[in-house]
Amino acid sequence: MKKYKKISIPKDGEKITVDNGKLNIPDNPILGFIEGDGIGQDIWPASKIVFDAAVKKAYKGKRKIAWMELFAGDKAVSVYGKNKWLPQETLDAIEEYVVAIKGPLTTPIGGGIRSLNVTLRQKLDLFACIRPVKYYTGVPSPMKRPQLLDVTIFRENTEDVYAGVEFKAGQKETEKLIKYINKMIPGKIRKNSGIGIKPMSEFCTSRLVSKAIQYAIDKKIDNVTLVHKGNIMKFTEGSFKEWGYKVAKKEYRDFIVTEDELWSDYNGKMPKDKILIKDRIADSIFQQLLLRPNEYSILATSNLNGDYLSDAAAAQVGGLGLAPGANIGYHTALFEATHGTAPKYAGMDKVNPGSVILSGVMMFDYIGWNKVSKIIESALKKTIKAKTVTYDLARQMKGAKKMKTSQFAKAIVKNM
Repeated sequence: MKKYKKISIPKDGEKITVDNGKLNIPDNPILGFIEGDGIGQDIWPASKIVFDAAVKKAYKGKRKIAWMELFAGDKAVSVYGKNKWLPQETLDAIEEYVVAIKGPLTTPIGGGIRSLNVTLRQKLDLFACIRPVKYYTGVPSPMKRPQLLDVTIFRENTEDVYAGVEFKAGQKETEKLIKYINKMIPGKIRKNSGIGIKPMSEFCTSRLVSKAIQYAIDKKIDNVTLVHKGNIMKFTEGSFKEWGYKVAKKEYRDFIVTEDELWSDYNGKMPKDKILIKDRIADSIFQQLLLRPNEYSILATSNLNGDYLSDAAAAQVGGLGLAPGANIGYHTALFEATHGTAPKYAGMDKVNPGSVILSGVMMFDYIGWNKVSKIIESALKKTIKAKTVTYDLARQMKGAKKMKTSQFAKAIVKNM
């Protein structure tokens, strides 16, 4: 067991371990949490109330979470000192204790520190960003039939433009690169351009798509769609599509049928107990999720496409306030709120904690405490249906009772 300078390891908890690729979950697992910046101070305590109450109700005191605070963002700076936005021991602790959950973290635009969310994903090799998006009855939505959308997005987390390979316009190195590229492809890039490089590999694509297909097998879901812009970027996005089909056929041949095979071999009739692997152009899938959402259950996407799509899908069912997320590697998992820090609302006990709460639902499923997940989700549904909600939902719901963050959490507990 490692020693940490600022992290206090709970004495009443035990470490989650990994043996032969499987998690060993004690009855009192130590789970790390990062409170988060801005509204993190409001939504994390509210979420913890819900989590602890659900565990108590599910297991009558026989199981309990030992929470361990980890530090990132503004709070890390206050604990560790200037510019210590993401201490190494935070990364070490997440890796050692396997499962953690976090609130939103500051991401400056245009300069300063790089995105802490991206850094966490890359440093810990949390290569799959998993975002389930579905509708809860009573939530205001701009759609006529939002209940038709029930999709889980698997977004590759480590490559694409998020790899951060950029060259600033006007710098000597940038001009050299422009000259080099224009020598190979004359007139391709204008002078004084900024340049970003978009790496996408077969290795990272394959493990992302493999995780998506395995999820479909485990959850008995019958379709996975590869999302790409291969009609334009043939050697990055196009390769994502090709590599996706390749891993599907190589590793999951007994479980899958491709869309081409569906028509050439099965006359369009889906064989029993098979998973359909299909692909769609990125801009097309936006339209498809609006017009024919019930045809798509799992989307496997590159990094940037998954970023856009997960937020757009969440908007169809009420917004990011009820959008959970997880960053998962081979075993290590970091669950997270998917929205921003909203600093103007910090400390006001006002905002919706639903994103963190539903991320907790994913977390409890991940550690096999499915009874807890069901209790939380059922109570959340009841609370929303009763129109006892936070301001973001109340302002769109006729006859709703507006509640504070802490009151909303207590209402969920009451409905368990």
